[in-house]
Amino acid sequence: MQQSGVTVWFTGLSGAGKTTICRDVEQKLLEQGDKVEVLDGDIVRQNLTKGLSFSKEDRDENIRRIGFVAQLLTRNGVIVLVAAISPYRDIRNEVRQKIGNFIEVYVNTPLDVCEQRDVKGLYKKARSGEIKNFTGVNDPYEPPIDPEVECKTDHESLDESVSKVLKAILEVRNNYRRAKIIVNNHA
Repeated sequence: MQQSGVTVWFTGLSGAGKTTICRDVEQKLLEQGDKVEVLDGDIVRQNLTKGLSFSKEDRDENIRRIGFVAQLLTRNGVIVLVAAISPYRDIRNEVRQKIGNFIEVYVNTPLDVCEQRDVKGLYKKARSGEIKNFTGVNDPYEPPIDPEVECKTDHESLDESVSKVLKAILEVRNNYRRAKIIVNNHA
C-alpha cells in the first residue's frame, strides 16, 4: 500500500526546538523506511525565498511558498516536516486548508528559555536594535489555538516531544488507510 502523505508543521519562536524535534522525527521515520522531506525555514530562506524581507507581507509569502512545496510533496505520498517560525495564525490556517493532511505542532517554549538557548545571537541583536521585526521581541508571534500536538520543550525531553509527533503522524496515516478501505469497499 502506498504511503499516505502528510505535512507536519512545526511552529514556535526562534530557539524553541522546532528543528531539533523535526530532525529526530525525520530520523525515526527514515529508519522505518518512510519517504520524508524536511523544509527548514532557515534553509528555505537561503534557497527558495532569498529575496524576501521580514515584513508581514513577505513572511506570509514565505509561508505560502513553503506551503506550496509541502502540498506538492504531500499529495505525492511524502511525509513533509516543516520547521518554520510561521508567526501568523491566519497564514498557517490558509496553508493548512490548501494542504489538507496537516498536523500542526506548536513547539511551546517560553521566550526567556528561547533567549537562553540563543546559539545564533539573534535575540541579543534584536534587543540591541540590530535586527528589526524579530519574532517575540519586536514582532508578534500568534500561538496556535488548537494544535494537534503541543511540545513544551522546557518541561519535556526530546524523546517525549518526538513520541507525541510520531503518534500524531500514525493516527493521520491510520485514518487515511481506513478512509481508503471504506471508499474501495463502496466502489
